[in-house]
Amino acid sequence: MMRAALCQTPCSVGNKEENLSRMGRAISEREAELYVFPEMFLTGYMVRDEVFRLAEDIDGPSVSRAGKMSSEIGAPILFGMAAWDDELPGVLRNSAVMVSPDGSVQRYDKVNLANFGPFEEGFYFAPGSAPAPMNINGRRIGAVICYDLSFPELTKWYALQGAEAIVCLSASPITSLPLFERLIPARAAENASYCLYINQAGTQLNQVFFGGSEATGPSGERMTKAAYFKEDIKVAELDREVVRAARRGRPTLRDSLRSPLGIGDGSSSMARHL
Repeated sequence: MMRAALCQTPCSVGNKEENLSRMGRAISEREAELYVFPEMFLTGYMVRDEVFRLAEDIDGPSVSRAGKMSSEIGAPILFGMAAWDDELPGVLRNSAVMVSPDGSVQRYDKVNLANFGPFEEGFYFAPGSAPAPMNINGRRIGAVICYDLSFPELTKWYALQGAEAIVCLSASPITSLPLFERLIPARAAENASYCLYINQAGTQLNQVFFGGSEATGPSGERMTKAAYFKEDIKVAELDREVVRAARRGRPTLRDSLRSPLGIGDGSSSMARHL
């Protein structure tokens, strides 16, 4: 059993110090084996051009401070931030970063950037090139970021690599609420995986983020639901045996390997990253 805390903690736009302080307060309020915060939590989502001043390397001071908190509580912390690419100078990513008590840092860079309507991610970020499963004490999760959840091939890839949970860090405004409340159980049921969704809450510039974070079980059933529009923390218990039973009862992963679309046979672009 792994207890995951969905930390729907509003953040202060452009104020990393304050957001790290809020992270510290949130993790002190619940006992869990994993703490998850929303997309772009470190700076806020609506920082626009300021993102270039606020971005850091993943060995920078903010990640180091989050890592110290992780060591103090003995549990990983997963949060969103603007992170400079490890190898390409000047390239910025919209990243999910997980710090662990042993000092290790794992990251996933958002593959599917939102660049339509009110979203301007393509102006600031380069897309990630591949999924990146994360390990927590021998258990595997698949991190995705907001718009990524609209692409089932990404979450399917994670499930085929043994991910027990899809963990979505999000910054979704009120206009996206109906869509995400359909996508979350769909991604869970089709992969027989837990799906955790952790959203920004409150107002940032001209955007109102709806909150509504939730955990859905591997049969698509809602386990817990956070409040809309305001701070809330919910804890979900993730049971490996429940995932195994769901995958035996509805063998979508087994049958994905037989798919003529080639998802599981190494022929897809995602599968080439095995």
